[in-house]
Amino acid sequence: MLNQQQYVILSLELHLFFGRIMKEHSLFLEAGFTPANANFSKVADQFKTQFETVLYNAVVLGNGIISPNVVSSGELVTEYTLGTEQKTQNFTGIVINQDITRMEADLFGMEDPQITSEMVQQVRQLNAQTMPLLDGLIEFKTRVLNDVLACNMFTVNYPLLIDHILREANMYKSQLAALENGESPDTNVKETELFWDQIMMEHALFIRGLLDPTEGDLINTSNDFAMEYATLLEQARAATDSSIEQITGDTLEETLKYHDFKEAGASGIAECKIRSIILPLLGDHVLREANHFIRILKQFS
Repeated sequence: MLNQQQYVILSLELHLFFGRIMKEHSLFLEAGFTPANANFSKVADQFKTQFETVLYNAVVLGNGIISPNVVSSGELVTEYTLGTEQKTQNFTGIVINQDITRMEADLFGMEDPQITSEMVQQVRQLNAQTMPLLDGLIEFKTRVLNDVLACNMFTVNYPLLIDHILREANMYKSQLAALENGESPDTNVKETELFWDQIMMEHALFIRGLLDPTEGDLINTSNDFAMEYATLLEQARAATDSSIEQITGDTLEETLKYHDFKEAGASGIAECKIRSIILPLLGDHVLREANHFIRILKQFS
């Protein structure tokens, strides 16, 4: 069972990472709808705003409370986040609260913070408010995916991407539920690696498909990463408790290389040096997810 300090820290770290991911998913959905589905765009925008509130509350509560390791991991914000938000807002006309990003850039962590009973109550309230919001977003993503697969809707987002962001929302929900049950998320090495290996593989597939056809070298590199993670997925599926450690080491090594590729991509897209139909914020988004996976893999190693 988690003690109160662990409950508060892990809850806030979860919201700081996944709250931002969810608000960006909502933005990517909103940007992908056509005028025929303007009502869906409005709903997506509402979810974006609601998850900005979750994120803002987590930033306010988490300053000086979360671990320095998470602050320095690059999973909450990177040097590209603010600039890619500004560019994405300019391109899409979708308003992004960039003050939250500025606040997050100033976050600091502490190794052994003092947790008050008032803070425990505030975190319980934040968790309780987030759960129905997540349920709503999961239902919305499911409806969009079903409409796309039934040819009732066109969106510029791949069906696999919609399925991908639906699985991430379900992961957020399951980890939040674990915390409310007094359990620590990300403790099962095999399940965690299977989940994030698939996410990383799909990122490579999306990047490959969203690059301009003239970007041959980058397309080939993306394809290579997709195949590498497909192999790691198969190895993780076949692994036993005793053999997973070796695969964790290989996965960490691969993900560190992938981080470098994604960072170059985030920078290149932001500076208009790479031809693609990738929103600048999406380049930063997938980089942060790689950074999150790297931190988890280092904990396992």
